Order: sequence, then structure tokens, then C-alpha cells
Amino acid sequence: MNSALLQIAQRYVRFLLLLFAVIALLRGHNQPGGGFIAGLLAGLSMVMKGYAYDIEVVIRQMKWPPLQFIAFGLLLILISALPSLFQGASFMKGYWLQLTIPGFGALKLGTPLLFDTGVFFSVIGITRMFFFSLNRAH
Repeated sequence: MNSALLQIAQRYVRFLLLLFAVIALLRGHNQPGGGFIAGLLAGLSMVMKGYAYDIEVVIRQMKWPPLQFIAFGLLLILISALPSLFQGASFMKGYWLQLTIPGFGALKLGTPLLFDTGVFFSVIGITRMFFFSLNRAH
């Protein structure tokens, strides 16, 4: 499209979308929301750049193709299931690690967050793949 107004606006809106994506991702492993919604927000931020510029510009600037996002996400999902398999517990039972950070307090990291992060990357890849396939059809 190459709209100057859209190119300027997308810089700020993309930042906000990515910020809200991180918030949704970190919030989701304890409450509703999480990887899927965060992945849609992050994928939308990348799609917005595609509308502001030509799709070929976005493809050239990509560091990872969409299939690598999907593969990395599926790998994280698989890794999140391994602790329950090794412990002989029910499939995908949550395990947490609590770290104490001086000046910040306790930080709980667990397999649900790892699962949500895997869903996050997979949804980003699927969103990008869908967007690219729609634009190549025209």
C-alpha cells in the first residue's frame, strides 16, 4: 500500500500491540487469556506492517519464516509436557519453580507459562502464514 500516514502510525500501534501481547501472555498462565490471545496480538502487529508497506518488504525483513515460528512453538509445547511424563504424573500436570530476585521478590515460573509461550509462537507463525497466503492470492 505504501501509505506514509499508515507507515508512521504502524510504528506506534505495533509497539502497543506487542506490549499488550506480552501482558496477555504473562497474565494467561494464572488466569484466562494467555498464549492464543497474545499470539493473535503479536501476529496482528506483524500484519499491520504488511499493510503499511509492500508485502515483499516484510518478507525480506523476516528473520524467521512462519514455519519456524510454528515449529519453535510446538517444540516449547512438547517441552512443557515432559516434566509430567518424567515424574509419572498425569499428562501435562503443572510444575512450578520459584525464584527469589533481590529487590523484586518471588517469581513463579512454571510449565503452564512454557505451554502458553509455545502457543504464542505457533499462533504468530500461523497468522503470518495466513496473511502471506492471502496477499499472494491477489
